[in-house]
Amino acid sequence: MTSTDQQRWQKVKEQLRNQLGEDVFSSWFGRMELEAVENDAVRLSVPTRFLRTWIQSHYSEQVLAKWQSEEPAIMRLELSVRSAAIRPLPQKPKPTEPAMLSRDARELNGQEARSSVPYMTVHEALGGSPLDPRLSFETFIIGRSNTLAHAAARQVATSRRGDALMFNPLYIHAGVGLGKTHLLQAITWAGNGTERKVLYLTAERFMYGFVSALRTQTTLAFKEAVRAIDVLVIDDLQFLQGRSTQAEFCHTLNTLIDAGRQVIIASDRPPADLESLDDRVRSRLAGGLVVEIGSLGEELRLEILKSRIAAACVHHPGFEVPAPVLTFIAKSVTHNGRDLEGAVNRLLAHSKLSGQPVTLEMAEREMRDLIRPAEPKRVRIEDIQRVVARVYNVSRADLLSSRRTANVVRPRQVAMYLAKILTLRSLPEIGRRFGGRDHTTVLHAVRKIETLAGNDSAFAEEIEALKRQLQD
Repeated sequence: MTSTDQQRWQKVKEQLRNQLGEDVFSSWFGRMELEAVENDAVRLSVPTRFLRTWIQSHYSEQVLAKWQSEEPAIMRLELSVRSAAIRPLPQKPKPTEPAMLSRDARELNGQEARSSVPYMTVHEALGGSPLDPRLSFETFIIGRSNTLAHAAARQVATSRRGDALMFNPLYIHAGVGLGKTHLLQAITWAGNGTERKVLYLTAERFMYGFVSALRTQTTLAFKEAVRAIDVLVIDDLQFLQGRSTQAEFCHTLNTLIDAGRQVIIASDRPPADLESLDDRVRSRLAGGLVVEIGSLGEELRLEILKSRIAAACVHHPGFEVPAPVLTFIAKSVTHNGRDLEGAVNRLLAHSKLSGQPVTLEMAEREMRDLIRPAEPKRVRIEDIQRVVARVYNVSRADLLSSRRTANVVRPRQVAMYLAKILTLRSLPEIGRRFGGRDHTTVLHAVRKIETLAGNDSAFAEEIEALKRQLQD
């Protein structure tokens, strides 16, 4: 794969981002990687079967068309599920998988084993998503950006059956590769072997399990088994699709919380930004403890690198990385923890395959594509409402209310305008976030502010100052 191929891939991704919007692109294409360009075919990979199936069904023609606009010779698109890269494991006994949850599920396993239905069986879904034995509390590196999330996860993991629940649900959100899955799996490992029944499921697994139960007419067993557990851990909630599946998740969430069972959820965005979910679900999720894991600081990145290299040295004793190389990577590879792990894998591969020591020059050459420009700050509607309310000396409640006095209408219109140009939210979603207003009200506000700013230079500068304040 040449640098030209990588450049074309970047252009293809930009075209998809511009066409589909940032939210859709991040959800479905954020973890897609270019594997190779061979003859008339381009080979791409994603980390899960669910992503592959969904993209093949809904976006394959669009992706192929974008590639053909960059390279007309491309005629085929091959999409695969990639396997793990070089990832040394610490030498520790693998904990047992989560215990089976109910007699219904065990009986259902026997029924499904005799069936030839090509869908994921309910037993498989209730058996839990695969766990990585490396993702424990002992291997989690704590820094300023994740201290609260780690403390909350520890608190939840050490609770016993019958204890009063301090945070329920616990909702952790963060960008890709910042540690939310690590914490969720650490909670699950910590619960294994205790009296509590802990189940870890990705949203994909929950969805496929429920769909399978619908097709095999075993939904009652599915519901009873899931709702009989003590701790439900759901990862990547943003991928939960389908009205009936979301309704079942809502009922499960309410049943478990009302029964005093612990629920832990992770997503790539806060509850209010999960536009595809029902308002009641978002409200219930926001009613617990919502914790964000921020970006990794340089000190934390350095500690993560040291930890990954120490783990690699267990299996590769001769693997050494000089301190200047560690410092360079910690300063340069800033995007997320997975990039840092990828950097260690590259150093290890170079050292083992070439027999040459790791040097700063080699690291600079190998890390070139992992050094990404800083992403612009993500502006949230809540931030806009808070800043506008403060600047115009009104309350956020005023902005969301039905009041139509002049001192409230103008700030509300300004906030709606800023939400339209600084976020990727649709007009109906913006209206909903401003007290359930119609999208035509938002459109009127946007046009009103554009007209005022075009005719009044002082007002235009006022709007620009608000933009700068929100984006800095």
